[in-house]
Amino acid sequence: MFIWEISGNTPDRCIRAAEDPIEYTLPGLLQMQMNRKIGLTFATALRAFLRQDPDIILVGEIRDKETASIATEAALTGHMLFSTLHTNDAPGTVSRLTEMDVEPFMISSSLVCVCAQRLIRRLCKTCKQSYVPKGNEAKIINRAIQYNDDPIYKANADGCPACGSSGYKGRIGIHEVMGTSEELIKGINEEVETTELKRIAIVNGMRTLHQDSLYKVKAGTTSMEEAIAAVPPDLKDLDALRGVKSKSGNSVATDSKPRKSRAKSKVKESSKTELST
Repeated sequence: MFIWEISGNTPDRCIRAAEDPIEYTLPGLLQMQMNRKIGLTFATALRAFLRQDPDIILVGEIRDKETASIATEAALTGHMLFSTLHTNDAPGTVSRLTEMDVEPFMISSSLVCVCAQRLIRRLCKTCKQSYVPKGNEAKIINRAIQYNDDPIYKANADGCPACGSSGYKGRIGIHEVMGTSEELIKGINEEVETTELKRIAIVNGMRTLHQDSLYKVKAGTTSMEEAIAAVPPDLKDLDALRGVKSKSGNSVATDSKPRKSRAKSKVKESSKTELST
């Protein structure tokens, strides 16, 4: 659905998708259901797609070295390719691909963008309660985002009929988008640690999952408790980071132990490939 919306699905574009399973049937796409029993895997589907010279390729998930290698080569030969991977965060995509024996110079040449995403619970609009954070909560939110002591919201312990007495109703996504830059490409080629790649990305404007969750706390969409449970704090001091950025272009250390998440990434050279981490 995401690819269908952003790729400009017009009659003059050839879009091929390898999925397992096919969750939505979309007009204008050729969607192929994977079947391991007959040897139809993501890697074999990707090979078949490349012989058809499509404009855009979607690979449901990169699970093995063979698929990772073919996907990267497809990106390097002028195809826009989107896929998914399992990693902790957006910068973790690089280490995940290197674990699959993809050379760093191939990653830096093909990667366009990585988007990590998770779901957190949304506060019930009917019964949520406002309060001013104090103590450790105030420290966490002040370190991560610009905050001026406005009230935020928490779940009502008793809930209401609208939310089934849970205090929450529905879910909302938090995202971390890492675009490429000269500094990031250099870091990938030099095989620096994931934490260093994250520092580079933050200095170049990346909003982390932790920050995005706290912006949703500030907006009254979710609670502090839910935000911290989903993504532990990962920035020591955002103000210090901004100061370093404006003066030297370097970053401060980060401290994160995030849980596994789904992420999306784009890979390209003259065109694009997207992977999910």
